[in-house]
Amino acid sequence: MHRAIEFLIHHGYIVLPCWVFVEQMGVPVPTIPLLLAAGTLAATGRMNFAAAVFLCVAPAVCADSIWYWLGRVKGVKILQYLCKISLEPDSCVRRTEGLFSRRGARSLLVAKFIPGLGTVAPPLAGIVQMRPQRFLLFDLGGAALWAGAFLSAGYVFSGEIERFAEYAFSLGRGLGALVIGSIAAYIGYKLVARQRFLRELRIARISVDDLKKKIDAGEQLVIVDLRHSVDFEANPETIPGALHLDAKELENHDRLPRDRDVILYCT
Repeated sequence: MHRAIEFLIHHGYIVLPCWVFVEQMGVPVPTIPLLLAAGTLAATGRMNFAAAVFLCVAPAVCADSIWYWLGRVKGVKILQYLCKISLEPDSCVRRTEGLFSRRGARSLLVAKFIPGLGTVAPPLAGIVQMRPQRFLLFDLGGAALWAGAFLSAGYVFSGEIERFAEYAFSLGRGLGALVIGSIAAYIGYKLVARQRFLRELRIARISVDDLKKKIDAGEQLVIVDLRHSVDFEANPETIPGALHLDAKELENHDRLPRDRDVILYCT
């Protein structure tokens, strides 16, 4: 934080919008420490607060608009691509779609506060064909809330942040090694858990060709389309005879017989 503050003093009005734009385009760079540092500078008169808000909101909305139009043009494929780079790609799409199903355009107001969803929400708005004017209105509001919240936190707690920065700077490399080690351990845990999940999943997988052979052979199968309603509306084509259910309905659904193979698919 100490170095971030010193760097912002000399280059803040250029670095801040560029950094926010890059982060909102999906590059995993930490933006919150920079916003807190900018708020701290505003509290001490070394940066204009209103200008800092604008320099965060404008690039964020520009990046979101790019993702929005990619979502409109490319459809679900762009959302699946974004979730592939997530540590939890198996739940990323469904979690985001669930948020949109419950909140609609209002989800854009809080998406940037939820890790992993800030970049995914704009293309999803394009996928569901949200009107451009409505998207811009709510995305602008969400970007303003996000930037204003962290800049204000830096402004209000500027004294505490500067003391913490000095303390952290005094610890030197030890603190940096601890933070990096903790992040590496978390990422490692997630990757190991994901590989274990994929190994278990492979045991029960069936290929498209094998399923086609079973259908052609007249086997009595139960095929369940587990795609989220957002995916289903975007591409309503399904395997003939398949039941369309939400994953939450699966356990308690009485239409699934116990004496047949049940084939589930979600993409």
